[in-house]
Amino acid sequence: MNVIEILEEMEGMVEGGSRVPLTGKVLLDGENLLDCLDRIRSSMPEEIRQARWVTKERERILKEAREEAERMIKEARNHIDRMAAESEVTKKAHARSQEIIGQAQESAQELRAGALSYAEDVLAKLEANLEKNLQTIREGRQQLRQPPRKPAEQAKAAK
Repeated sequence: MNVIEILEEMEGMVEGGSRVPLTGKVLLDGENLLDCLDRIRSSMPEEIRQARWVTKERERILKEAREEAERMIKEARNHIDRMAAESEVTKKAHARSQEIIGQAQESAQELRAGALSYAEDVLAKLEANLEKNLQTIREGRQQLRQPPRKPAEQAKAAK
């Protein structure tokens, strides 16, 4: 069960809980709520593992982009060398090879930028989910800390 499902279960507990008249508060089963919090804690490492996977995947993509760029640059330089051997087309070959190198460097930069953007998006979404979960946990704990009202206090508050 993932964190979102557990949070939805907790939300159902709050929505289906017994309401305290005139207070807007809900009586909850503390054991059930604590069980949900424990399950959230136990599922958090999975989300952290996912974040680590995203980071490793980002590094792998960047490495591949660098290797591809280096290969393309090497290929362009080899092309330059071959073209330079031909005396009549040397200038044209040099210009074309510079263009190829520029394109290769631009492609490599685009690959890096795309990989960084992808990793940033995934990590931002994960961070938002973790922050939302943490806020829900804090709210649940805060509700657990509030002492229940005694019947006499409830009757007095109702008047």
